Amino acid sequence: MTERAPVAPRLSIVVVAYNMSRELPRTLQSLSPGYQRGFPRDDYEVLVIDNGSQPPVESDQFTDLGLNLRCLRNPTPQVSPVEAIQLGLRGARGQWIAVWIDGARLASPGLLASACEALQRFPRAVVGSRGRYLGPGLQSETMRRGYTRDVEDQLLEQSGWLQDGYRLFGISVFDESSGPTWFDPPTESNSLFLSRELWTELGGYDRRFTSVGGGLVNLDTWSRALALPGVTPIVLLGEATFHQFHGGTMTNAVDQLDRWQTLCAEYQAIRGHPWQWPTAPLQWWGTFSHTPPPGELVCRFRAWRTLGQKLHRGVWRLARAVGLRR
Repeated sequence: MTERAPVAPRLSIVVVAYNMSRELPRTLQSLSPGYQRGFPRDDYEVLVIDNGSQPPVESDQFTDLGLNLRCLRNPTPQVSPVEAIQLGLRGARGQWIAVWIDGARLASPGLLASACEALQRFPRAVVGSRGRYLGPGLQSETMRRGYTRDVEDQLLEQSGWLQDGYRLFGISVFDESSGPTWFDPPTESNSLFLSRELWTELGGYDRRFTSVGGGLVNLDTWSRALALPGVTPIVLLGEATFHQFHGGTMTNAVDQLDRWQTLCAEYQAIRGHPWQWPTAPLQWWGTFSHTPPPGELVCRFRAWRTLGQKLHRGVWRLARAVGLRR
């Protein structure tokens, strides 16, 4: 009898990890079929790319999560995650591929289902989600006021996020790259979903970004993806990734301004021009399973107010035209 070849999943998720023994188990928990909603286990696989962790990441550490999980070890680990990402892209079997450049980021419960609905609807979709910091503020600031891993562990334990992952929104804030509201254009996505064909067309992540943490490679990849011909840029509503405090090279750096200037210099040396905020028009996809605070919707409120003012002026002009108002 001839054995059937394993059926390729619809989605492959590439997660890069380096010395994240505390954070990675939670990230994988948030990607597990018992946590994700409306997305069957057999529809996706998770590839953890170990970028030189000590001890190494092994798949048998996570058998209880019920994931279709493979752990690959980058044979030439570097301070930049780019080579690890490229290894994951080559090993992914899915029709669609998502990249988690930072393995310390939890996913909201509907992230996979919502992203794949958008990918199914638009064949050349570039789908991203917003990033948030766990804790009461930007982690580069809260760490100076006593926010630590232990504080975060208690915060997560008390939140009940394992029972309802949308509770993570109540203990987090948008990060710098995502803007203050749901309707500001983000500069990157820490869960980037593209079809296999678009990843090939894009060429993956640029190996020339060799700085610690990859420098601005994630911003560069988002910008280049949005600039591909004929794509539909989509940002998910009501879903996000949540950054765990782990001493990240940029997110948890004390000298963020100096770091930013150094990374911008690397970007300009590679691209030949300064980094610029992406200007591609975006589409929003999804719904809210939680109630956002009003401040996170302010852009939309302003848009409604502007629209209302335009409608009022239009009605006033129409009334004058038919002689009902002078």
